Amino acid sequence: MDLLNTLVDKGLRREPPTREEALAVLATSDDDVLDVVAAAGKVRRHWFGRRVKLNYLVNLKSGLCPEDCSYCSQRLGSKADILKYTWLKPDQASRAAAAGVAGGAKRVCLVASGRGPTDRDVERVSDTIKTIKEQNEGVEVCACLGLLSDGQAERLRAAGADAYNHNLNTSEGTYGDITTTHTYADRVETVQKAHAAGLSACSGLIAGMGESDEDLVDVVFALRALDPDSVPVNFLIPFEGTPLAKEWNLTPQRCLRILAMVRFVCPDVEVRIAGGREVHLRTLQPLALHLANSIFLGDYLTSEGQAGKADLEMIADAGFEVEGTDQVTLPGHRAATSGCGSQESAGCGSHEGGGCGSHEGGGVCGSAAVPSADEPRTDLVAVRRRGAGTDLAPNA
Repeated sequence: MDLLNTLVDKGLRREPPTREEALAVLATSDDDVLDVVAAAGKVRRHWFGRRVKLNYLVNLKSGLCPEDCSYCSQRLGSKADILKYTWLKPDQASRAAAAGVAGGAKRVCLVASGRGPTDRDVERVSDTIKTIKEQNEGVEVCACLGLLSDGQAERLRAAGADAYNHNLNTSEGTYGDITTTHTYADRVETVQKAHAAGLSACSGLIAGMGESDEDLVDVVFALRALDPDSVPVNFLIPFEGTPLAKEWNLTPQRCLRILAMVRFVCPDVEVRIAGGREVHLRTLQPLALHLANSIFLGDYLTSEGQAGKADLEMIADAGFEVEGTDQVTLPGHRAATSGCGSQESAGCGSHEGGGCGSHEGGGVCGSAAVPSADEPRTDLVAVRRRGAGTDLAPNA
């Protein structure tokens, strides 16, 4: 396919596709999906080899958010039956982080619900970052606390944060359809503040909210313009009790095409499969590793992911390897300018319907009966009842 050959050549040169080429990737047929994966996989391997970076989420404060993001189970007015608790203490957060690190995670992502942190919240999270770094040698920390005020990114950086996550989620043209309590411009400004403070910027999207192909291309090109080091790709979890509970628009093949398009547009950036991979990619998850070089290990913010052991087995069986703490994630030309200095960059990213900045993710199999291909897989959505905020061991 001439299109795919052209996109591979451009990806190896770090040249972006045209909008028309990106749209053409999304328009390819299911019959061509393996060709699309193979082509984007060449770009992924050129810049990232066969390494898979593992990230681990710690939900510092769950539920009761004043924002009205339609995709989020923690939103204002949500009737989703999720865990609700106030701030974890630093030692509690550090113990949760240690479980992920023991499972192979290289980065811990600290997330808190809410519009944005107060100065007291920044102080609280700074103490947590310091505790985690003291008790877990070599770990990287990404914070995801919502909209930042002036000076807050610098304070997080001084406390030892390596990265900050804040997703754009969808195109500027449709943003007002999913959220009214803040703007697309507010989100862009927060990513820019993180960048300016020397933090590694992490910003991504949520697919499956009823958006068009044009919307997906718009947001990915907007992300490229912001130049984050990490782009998490979330697939909406239609949580019961949220306005988007009936939005079951994704197939495994469409998810693969979306990931491939992101890889072609952002060839040398960490692309992370974030929330919803278990629900929407299902048995095709291993194919997605040929497109993305990063995933979350274990559970998400308010929903459960597949077992951490299963994640590790999937990576090994697919012929990939877990990235070590002594390895730099980004290619040399990006790592030299990354906010993480010699370490690398990545970023949080799984909390908005699965993506960082708000809040959902995967799911676990909850029924022996397998629905037909065109039925919503509600059986794969499970509310998190273990780990942070509970007395039960985490899934890592």
